[in-house]
Amino acid sequence: MNYLYHLYIEFLQKYGIPKLAGDITFYIIPFCIIAAVLLVVVLILVLAERKLLGFFTQRKGPNRVGLWGILQTLADAFKLLFKENITPQNADKFLFNLAPILVFVPVMTVLGIIPYSSEFTFVNTSTNIILYLVLAMFPVLSIFLGGWASNNKYSLMGAMRAVAQVLSYEVPMTFVILSIVVLASSMNLTDITLAQYSRFGITGWFGIPCFIGFAIMFICIIAELNRCPFDLPEAESELICGYNTEYSGMRFAVFYLSEYAMLFANSIFLSILFLGGYLSPFGGYLSHMIWRDTQIANILVYFEQAFWLFLKSGLIIFCIIWVRATLPRLASFDLLKFSWKWLLPISVINFFIISVYKLGGAL
Repeated sequence: MNYLYHLYIEFLQKYGIPKLAGDITFYIIPFCIIAAVLLVVVLILVLAERKLLGFFTQRKGPNRVGLWGILQTLADAFKLLFKENITPQNADKFLFNLAPILVFVPVMTVLGIIPYSSEFTFVNTSTNIILYLVLAMFPVLSIFLGGWASNNKYSLMGAMRAVAQVLSYEVPMTFVILSIVVLASSMNLTDITLAQYSRFGITGWFGIPCFIGFAIMFICIIAELNRCPFDLPEAESELICGYNTEYSGMRFAVFYLSEYAMLFANSIFLSILFLGGYLSPFGGYLSHMIWRDTQIANILVYFEQAFWLFLKSGLIIFCIIWVRATLPRLASFDLLKFSWKWLLPISVINFFIISVYKLGGAL
């Protein structure tokens, strides 16, 4: 973010603002931008999923509140905001109230690790892919705390299912990520993105040589998000509402918000690993093609990079919603067996093939 940093400092100095103020606020502004964008993205995702599910199931979807029903999610947000937060009498009040906070804070941190463009990366460490995996798994602890602290057997059962499910699908996902690390020779998300650059655009993406890993990763991410057909932790037909049965009001809304925020973050993560991240599918950026190497092109290219990243992520989210509308829920035993019996061996074989492919390319 050095280029943006210097532009920001120069802008402040034009108005007599000291450099120290710029050094302090420069790292606060991206966090505020991410938080504001996240709230808007979640509202859009909820509405988009309802509309798409209505289309897939030949129903109308939201169409009453606002033009074409676009204000429905906003109305739901206000409804949850004004509903009473009820705490069960025999619940562990401290852990019960702590769980929604712990499930949301890691999501905000995860979104700060993602490289949205070549300059806009809030946290850029040499091993930020490991940091991403750790933070992405952290909400599972919050789900377990919420289910256990609720003093409800259905909630506890849903929390236990969530832990078993995530542990089962985390192992094959780790082998797939190791395959990407081998291909990119780096554990930095920016380096992984740049390693997929090609003059011919899409031909350099890791999704081509590692298409098996892409399929495994796609399945594992759906399981990590507890979405259909892997929504056993909150199976309404079996567990009322799973781990969040006893939650109401804004505490329930925080769980709901974090689920869609992780959907957004994991779709971006998947597009970075396999679809070139913010790289253009044409090999070159349209900003440079139209405005050449002018100052405006050097600025617009960052917005174009973010556009390509969000477009790829949007296509992945569309496919995840499509899966939800198409496939039925798996049984608990079948879900775990599918991971350990099929996904894990295939992910190991994929890792071996990618290692041989990389070694052959090096020779």
